[in-house]
Amino acid sequence: MITQKNLSMKLDDIFNRLWIDYTNQNPSALKVYELFTNAGEKVENDHIAFRTFDDQRVNINVLSRIFIENGYVEKGEYFFKDKHLYAKHFEHISDKNMPRVFISELITKDFSPFIQQTVKDLLDEPASVKYNSDDLIFSGNIWGKPDYETYLKLRDESEYAAWVYVYGFRANHFTVSINSLKKYNTIEKVNHVIKDNGFLLNSSGGEIKGTKEELLQQSSTMANHINVEFNDKVYSIPGCYYEFAQRFTDTSGELYSGFIAKSADKIFESTNYYKK
Repeated sequence: MITQKNLSMKLDDIFNRLWIDYTNQNPSALKVYELFTNAGEKVENDHIAFRTFDDQRVNINVLSRIFIENGYVEKGEYFFKDKHLYAKHFEHISDKNMPRVFISELITKDFSPFIQQTVKDLLDEPASVKYNSDDLIFSGNIWGKPDYETYLKLRDESEYAAWVYVYGFRANHFTVSINSLKKYNTIEKVNHVIKDNGFLLNSSGGEIKGTKEELLQQSSTMANHINVEFNDKVYSIPGCYYEFAQRFTDTSGELYSGFIAKSADKIFESTNYYKK
């Protein structure tokens, strides 16, 4: 019999495994985390995000399955017209300490035949049994070394598509819950310490996305460049980023738990290519 305790233990294992992969690949994220813990803060995750394609083999329904089987339920859906994305967020049905899960997918039919064919070819390459595995969200790039020219061409149309092409299935970002912090208890204080320690903030739409009136304010680092082995040589490109979220209570005293599409739209740009 699966008890609530067993579910929580399994979820802890899932999130720990995702965190280890995320920080191993992106050491700067661990440095940000240590900024807070070294200051005596207890860092809690507001949400964890994933990216994928709308193909039925790997879409939101597939990536969310491992969470739904462990007590998560769908709570909201979001549309991003300009970036041609669709997303859902999930929350644990009873344990409010579990982070939210945000999963987005690229609407491939809105793009050129090149992107559509590239995605199809990628997904046709690995053995289909991989897609039925609970390990999919930990699998990263399952189609082999990326081609740099393909990456550049994808990036011209969609930075999102290029990111998934290179990195595959893994946590795109973790998010510090500012509500859990004591010393750095406002988004302004968080942004200040992040910049003071040499990290670049995403300034698209302003460093702070959202308002107190909207009940959610967010900011994020720009994804640090990491070395990636392509099929011809190693290139330095943006990897993952770290996000920060502060939530506010509504008129009934309930803490807002959803997301603001126009803010998330700008947060997506944290993985956009930039010159170091």
